[in-house]
Amino acid sequence: MGNADYVFPSTNAECARRVAIPPPQPFVKSLKYNLKETFFPDDPLRQFKNQPTSRRFVLGIKYFLPIFDWAPSYTFDFLRSDFISGITIASLAIPQGISYAKLANLPPILGLYSSFIPPLVYAMMGSSRDLAVGTVAVASLLTASMLGNEVNANENPKLYLHLAFTATFFAGVFQASLGLLRLGFIVDFLSHATIIGFMAGAATVVILQQLKGILGLDHFTHSTDLVSVLRSVFSQTHQWRWESAILGFCFLFFLLITRYFSKRKPRFFWVSAMAPLTSVILGSILVYLTHAEKHGVQVIGHLKKGLNPPSFADLVFVSPYLSTAIKTGIITGVIALAEGIAVGRSFAMFKNYHIDGNKEMIAFGTMNIVGSCTSCYLTTGPFSRSAVNFNAGCKTAVSNIVMALAVMVTLLFLTPLFHYTPLVVLSSIIISAMLGLIDYEAAIHLWTVDKFDFIVCISAYAGVVFCSVEIGLVIAVAISLLRLLLFVARPKTFILGNIPNSMIYRNVEQYTNTSSVPGVLILEIDAPIYFANASYLRERIARWVDEEEDKLKSSGETSLQYVILDMGAVGNIDTSGIGMLEEVKKVMDRRELKLVLANPGAEVMKKLNKSKLIEKIGQEWMYLTVGEAVGACNFMLHTRKPDPLREESEAYNKV
Repeated sequence: MGNADYVFPSTNAECARRVAIPPPQPFVKSLKYNLKETFFPDDPLRQFKNQPTSRRFVLGIKYFLPIFDWAPSYTFDFLRSDFISGITIASLAIPQGISYAKLANLPPILGLYSSFIPPLVYAMMGSSRDLAVGTVAVASLLTASMLGNEVNANENPKLYLHLAFTATFFAGVFQASLGLLRLGFIVDFLSHATIIGFMAGAATVVILQQLKGILGLDHFTHSTDLVSVLRSVFSQTHQWRWESAILGFCFLFFLLITRYFSKRKPRFFWVSAMAPLTSVILGSILVYLTHAEKHGVQVIGHLKKGLNPPSFADLVFVSPYLSTAIKTGIITGVIALAEGIAVGRSFAMFKNYHIDGNKEMIAFGTMNIVGSCTSCYLTTGPFSRSAVNFNAGCKTAVSNIVMALAVMVTLLFLTPLFHYTPLVVLSSIIISAMLGLIDYEAAIHLWTVDKFDFIVCISAYAGVVFCSVEIGLVIAVAISLLRLLLFVARPKTFILGNIPNSMIYRNVEQYTNTSSVPGVLILEIDAPIYFANASYLRERIARWVDEEEDKLKSSGETSLQYVILDMGAVGNIDTSGIGMLEEVKKVMDRRELKLVLANPGAEVMKKLNKSKLIEKIGQEWMYLTVGEAVGACNFMLHTRKPDPLREESEAYNKV
């Protein structure tokens, strides 16, 4: 094949295709752009552009209070759907609220208080149409675990209660601050695998904790790990009450059967939704008629009538408990945010509408701040209640208002009816709800798709079950961050080959039919180049070159002449990365190889220009595409004059 077959572009065409250096940008403008991309990727201020002041004021109110956006178009048909949904979720919220308050070692009435005020606040400020607000088991367990380490709820119930309000207050402040400061991406550090494992572990712990109610035990461990719970259960076998156990398993069987039926027949979703309240009513009637409370079946007892009393004066802002309240608030607040936003986004996807994560954080934070001042503890959007709300056909957040009004009626007139409700029924309700959080199918899917994600999931689960809820969460987040660091510190590099009859170059491991280019090694760097991976990339590039030269020597093919780095995936580079490229350039020069860059981006070119590295590499060795770079290298390989000294050196090395 002659040199005429290798046509290199003319000088004018070459200049036209030269990799451009972006024009310099003022520092303030660049900083403003970067801050906007970091904190305002959704451009929330776009709607305010080119609007008169009065219109901006109206849009601002609608932004922070979405109820004013959709309320003017609200119809009677919407009200009918929302009323049915609200009554349905109220039937679930009342028994669950009482149950979860007991799980948090708080007075049962707080579960009803927390299902009254927060839903009203969310209905005005939330952007989800389907989220049903209330208490959740995991946050309740975390509250009991973290506050219980400092204050015994049985020995000092008043202080424990006040700390629960204070923790809720700080959770709300933290959540609202994340939303106002546009820091919602922090919640994204709780990966999907982490949440699956953590939720399953917490559900397992909650189920084990309910053995106290099922077996009718008076004394039980405050620890949440598996060993402590089982030791507490089996060291008190002489105190097990068979009456309580039979009653508990019967109601648990009833709840599971109704849930199974509703899953098989989705149009009968209300059967499962009504089952908890039905269990409470039947259990209360049974205890009242048989006087079972005198035979070892524990009951709720007196619940005072009336709406939420103010609790702002009960907040604790003094040492030594302030740090505990802050820590509990932040951790429970993050978990509540992750669950609530994930649930809201899931149902928004089904109905094809968008919810603003930062607005949701502000709404969650505000409802928890208000709740902490009105005798409520931490609330969010639980999946089970939101699923019932969705299946019941809710149209807007008015379903939360209807639920809150139903709870209000209960607080004003119906609380005495819960006097005879057996605690074992509440335990059955909790166990039934928690079984739905153990998503073993999702864990199997993780194993199939990504083994490392499965390890994260199992680590979170094991940490929660065998250590504590807090330790399990720390382990899961630590492993997730470790993986993130590994992605950054050990980016992928690939050898590229030519797909036959094309100018396309792809990973030779993915496309096995690709062919190599004689005398040219093409490498792709699949990540930004930062201080964390600069040394690794320098060593990895050198190793690729060594391996390629060894392969060429063993096969007797043309010696290596050019190393092309495909920079298409390198979105940015720092000074350490620039230093790495300088070192690679020097190494290539010593080995009499030419370094060529293909497809460097704007940020990379800007920094290479400022560091004068373009002059060292030579702008004539920078190309828009890998194809153009290979064409130029081929042209040079077949037109340059041979170097006798290099050929003599290569011959000597072969000998």
